[in-house]
Amino acid sequence: MLEIVHKQKYLYMLLIPAVVFVLIFHYIPLFGWIIAFTRYQPGLGLWSSEWVGLEHFRRFFVEGSDYIYLLRNTLVINILIIVTNLGLGLIFAVLLNELRSRLVLKAMQTVSFFPFFISWVITYSISYTFLSQSAGVINEWLTKWGFVSTGINFLGNPDYAWPLAVGLEAWKSMGYTSIIFIAAISAIPTDQYEAADIDGASRFQKIRLITIPNLVPTLVVILILNSGWVLSSNFEFFFIFTNPTNWEKMQVLDIYIYDFGLKQNNYSYATAVGIVKTIVSLVIVMSINAFSKRVAGKGIF
Repeated sequence: MLEIVHKQKYLYMLLIPAVVFVLIFHYIPLFGWIIAFTRYQPGLGLWSSEWVGLEHFRRFFVEGSDYIYLLRNTLVINILIIVTNLGLGLIFAVLLNELRSRLVLKAMQTVSFFPFFISWVITYSISYTFLSQSAGVINEWLTKWGFVSTGINFLGNPDYAWPLAVGLEAWKSMGYTSIIFIAAISAIPTDQYEAADIDGASRFQKIRLITIPNLVPTLVVILILNSGWVLSSNFEFFFIFTNPTNWEKMQVLDIYIYDFGLKQNNYSYATAVGIVKTIVSLVIVMSINAFSKRVAGKGIF
């Protein structure tokens, strides 16, 4: 082991800044979790605040029912987003790979990748332009053609909250996700396709028997990595798109922690909810990784 480290010492030296960064900004702050077990007041400081043990955890799970709809919204929305993004990204990458015109391929990649760089504030403006109940383009078309008598409240109706979140995330992320799969496709040995051509395989058969099976390991790794973020929602999206009429379906853990921690200055309770979120996320990652190793024989650790 020491011999290997000595041979690769320069590579390990390059790794030091990243390790120090993660240590300072991700592990040392975990010491602040002690706030969750106190009734923390900034004026008193960490050590002078009253110790309350598991009171904040009991408040979250026992004394209230917030965790039910919070976990429901967070899990359902994020799982749908992950599955949709990966599925559409894989399909889009396969379709791009089948294009024969390099000019069309580059144009499609650019157009699909561009929404990834659009901020959520601008995305909301675009969404409001198309989906507004009173002046949205889609509602104007629907009423003009007689499909509805009054405009549909896409941005405020709770029934449209989850499809809205999944659809907008897919629109922004599909092009970015497809790049990962395109890179994986480029790594597939060409002799597999050449052998399929000799055997007379059609393009669809090559996709089904060569391309997609070779993409499964990449798909599994991305799925496991994304599962660790299944309780970490896109704060910008939910902060901008949540309103008094759809909050029941759009309230997620990150917004809940923000409301109690920064708006109400209840740092202890917000920290306790954050700890619950971290622990559940870790359990999900470990479970999915173990399941993947058992079923597909592949995992990240």
